[in-house]
Amino acid sequence: MAQLYFYYSAMNAGKSTTLLQSAYNYKERGMHVEIFTASLDDRYGVGKVASRIGLKADAQLYSADTDLLKAVEALKGDENDKIDCILIDEAQFLTKNQVQQLTYLVDEMNIPVLAYGLRTDFQGETFEGSKYLLAWADKLIELKTVCHCGRKANFVVRRDGNGKPIRDGEQVQVGGNDSYESMCRKHFRELIW
Repeated sequence: MAQLYFYYSAMNAGKSTTLLQSAYNYKERGMHVEIFTASLDDRYGVGKVASRIGLKADAQLYSADTDLLKAVEALKGDENDKIDCILIDEAQFLTKNQVQQLTYLVDEMNIPVLAYGLRTDFQGETFEGSKYLLAWADKLIELKTVCHCGRKANFVVRRDGNGKPIRDGEQVQVGGNDSYESMCRKHFRELIW
């Protein structure tokens, strides 16, 4: 029986690495997987999922207006084609409707869906996709990373060009280690709240 999995964490916990390892495991067994990633994150190239340790793979793009059911149907081709697993990178950028579509793929089409994303933004607020994945996923798996103090990092701090923490602004601003730092709640609270 297929299930919807949500692998969540702060930045730099290995979400993309874990996704790429899962894709490799399926493919090694001769199974058909499809990888989706957010169109707004093209740091590693358009339609690419890449990890900081050098792994990468091609991916289908999705944006807020993508109908994931239609996208998966188009990738399947005819009724004899089978998709064994859907992998979603940057799942925090999914909409509520898209998470509902993922539940349909799992419940009605019996396709496992593994979604990977951030739980919260730089202000400690839940992303829309993460909110509904946390509510509706069959399995929640936290991938852990550490703060500079050694504690588990649950939050992400956005920094400006001078390294100063940013407290306000748009929820979505794509960036890497140059813009964000994962921190424990204590250090996040001291800088942001």
